[in-house]
Amino acid sequence: MTQLFGALRLPASVIFGSGQRAALGMMTAGIGKRALVCTDARMATDAHFKAIVADLQAHGVTVKVYDRTEADLPIEGISGCVEENAGFKPDVVLGIGGGSCMDMAKCVAVLLTHGGGLRDYYGENKIPGRVIPVIAVPTTAGTGSEVTPVAVIADTERGTKVGISSPFLIPEAAVCDPELTLTCPPGLTAVSGADALTHAIESFTSAAREVTPDLTVKNVFIGKNVLSDTFGLLALKNIFAALPTAVKDGGNLAAREQMMLASLAAGCAFGTAGTAAAHAIQYPVGNETHTPHGMGVALLMPYVMEFNRPSSVAAFAEIGRAIGLTGSDEELSHKLIDAVAALLKEIGIPVTLKDLGLPEDKQDWTAESAINAARLVNNNPRKLDVDALKAITRAAFSGDRAALAS
Repeated sequence: MTQLFGALRLPASVIFGSGQRAALGMMTAGIGKRALVCTDARMATDAHFKAIVADLQAHGVTVKVYDRTEADLPIEGISGCVEENAGFKPDVVLGIGGGSCMDMAKCVAVLLTHGGGLRDYYGENKIPGRVIPVIAVPTTAGTGSEVTPVAVIADTERGTKVGISSPFLIPEAAVCDPELTLTCPPGLTAVSGADALTHAIESFTSAAREVTPDLTVKNVFIGKNVLSDTFGLLALKNIFAALPTAVKDGGNLAAREQMMLASLAAGCAFGTAGTAAAHAIQYPVGNETHTPHGMGVALLMPYVMEFNRPSSVAAFAEIGRAIGLTGSDEELSHKLIDAVAALLKEIGIPVTLKDLGLPEDKQDWTAESAINAARLVNNNPRKLDVDALKAITRAAFSGDRAALAS
């Protein structure tokens, strides 16, 4: 009999619901009196954002706003924010916006607490201890960064995206208010939702590890487990039910609520279980094509699933049943891949790496680069080597999913 095992690491407080941004002033005042708020130029002009800042101030919090967070989070921008605000000595940092704004808040909190440069913290478990408390407030439904132990930055000098992973990166609190996503444009809604879809599938199908007492102590990501699976399935049910509506009718609050809950749940899942091959391949693809992360990982998902299917029949079937498909496990494992591909096509995600702009002569280079993301490669349910990655990348370039079928 398989022994049940589960693990979750989450913020001390997770608040979800329309209108819950009104709690931010009270929550922040309970943590500290000097707040640095990290956001971007678009969000800084938003009426909801201005109301949040006014609410913080009304609760006696001194606020400084940094509104120059850039997409993909270039390392220079983080250093610049730290230099500019070190003298302010914040005792709480808020990240309000998409994944980059929340990851900015996480990284700034690390550097203001422990000093040094970001490169000192690349990889897993390099942060030596607790950091200034972070409150994360997502305005898109996709990254799940509000609950995860990860920040992804662009090391422009090295020409690559790099991950920093540590339980100390998990925000102190997450406030998820679906009303903040109502103005999210259709394209961003689609890409964000596709990102959450990928998080949920890859965490639910990630390789299970041997359960040892030190598994959760020595590793940030520990693979598929009973607790992460619960959140992964919740995310997938909501995404299949609500994502097309959220893209087509952005003012539909019910769909927005379902998608923000899905994004949050997917973050809870992959923040412990981890992600796998689609994320490994997207890193070099994203660097080469300068396309959104969520678009790249989602495009790759049907091809990765086709490769992984022989090792994931039962897991695919469980997802299939959860979203209303019927059939035997074998039939469901095929039907699910078709359903994922159809959903992505419906919301406008490109179908091939060629469509994404990857040069033809970069297919094998992409696979050779992806193998270096050992954490992601090792988390894949079916063993990966360079040849396997080349097969996936070539199929994803040409659109020939059948080439991976087995």
